[in-house]
Amino acid sequence: MTPPSEPSRSVATTGHRPPSLLLVFSVTAMGILNNSVLMSSTPEVLESFGRPVDQAGMIIAAGTVTGIVAAPAIGFLADRYGRKRILVPCLFVFGSVGSLGAFSPTLEWLLAIRVVQGLGSAGLINLVVVLISDHWSGLDRARVLGRNSAVITGFVSIFPFLGGLTTDLFGWRWNFAYYGVAVLVGAAVARSLHDPWTPRREPVGHQLRAALAEIVIPLNATCIFLGSLTFFVMFGLFLTLLPIHLAEEFGLSPTQRGVVAAVPAVTSTATSLVVTWFRRRLPVGTLVAIGLGVFGTTFVAMGLGALWLLVAAAAVYGLAEGLTIPTLQDLVAERAPKHLRGVLMALWVGGLRIGQTAGPLAVGLAIGWWSTSTVFVVAGVAVVGLAVLLGISRILPSTRPLA
Repeated sequence: MTPPSEPSRSVATTGHRPPSLLLVFSVTAMGILNNSVLMSSTPEVLESFGRPVDQAGMIIAAGTVTGIVAAPAIGFLADRYGRKRILVPCLFVFGSVGSLGAFSPTLEWLLAIRVVQGLGSAGLINLVVVLISDHWSGLDRARVLGRNSAVITGFVSIFPFLGGLTTDLFGWRWNFAYYGVAVLVGAAVARSLHDPWTPRREPVGHQLRAALAEIVIPLNATCIFLGSLTFFVMFGLFLTLLPIHLAEEFGLSPTQRGVVAAVPAVTSTATSLVVTWFRRRLPVGTLVAIGLGVFGTTFVAMGLGALWLLVAAAAVYGLAEGLTIPTLQDLVAERAPKHLRGVLMALWVGGLRIGQTAGPLAVGLAIGWWSTSTVFVVAGVAVVGLAVLLGISRILPSTRPLA
């Protein structure tokens, strides 16, 4: 009998022992740690190096830019040589190199370390989704992906508070000590993860052509674009712009900024955990359009309102994260052939990296011209417009709700 604490095992396991969900979610948490633990302290980091606040996006973007190319390459290697053989080195590079950021003498050194660290982080989120999709299918896969998304959205909110509190108590450099946990997680994966994958012997060119054929399918390309857009607004507006806005408009300390950033944790986590309820009742296109509409509306409220309205909007913002991320993940995983699942999920994550990188950089440029309030409002209106366009154009097909 299946333990009540875990979903029933899918036929996708093909008789192999499934991974521990605790181990899987620990890898997810390390992937989220990359940027979120630093977001509350970027003003202090820049101040210590004598740099202007509009360079905050560079600190965030440096940790993701290499993932644009590295994530697809890592997925390709995972399909060819196995999930565990690629995941363990990713965790060790991410944790060991990332910890060196504490000793950066200049901003340029810090950015260089973050770029190399990004090579390791590029393989974490996508390989977790691949592992889940290898062992669960159908509604069970949607449920586990929902739980994994709850881990993502929960830690996206918790880590900024942890980073802000650490900065207030000990200084921003101590935040880099948290990356060392990834080395411990890597050791646990090396010891405990059962990976029966047999290395593939087909020519590399054949594998690449098969992957490219899947990418150009309109639905797959649309999912990659929407994933990129979602992370553009999450990392550009919420993780980069919000701390600056809270510091400049309301004078909040790093810890206080972290508390505000943690507000969406409850709503986003709760929504992710019950995403299968929505999937049974609403088409994929409708869910994603609603999620984008919520994103845009809350950003407008953050830019126009007082602090209490901003906090309320942050709580509602969590609903958008909980709806869009697991829905898009599941749609890509559902359509990916198993022998190409690693590279396709990695290409989806590569799109996320584009959004993660471009969002902070775009915000950095925008606040050089406009106030933080104006950037929130303009971006929010644009996202609402895209949500309406998505809803009426049926770019995403009205996929039948899961049974």
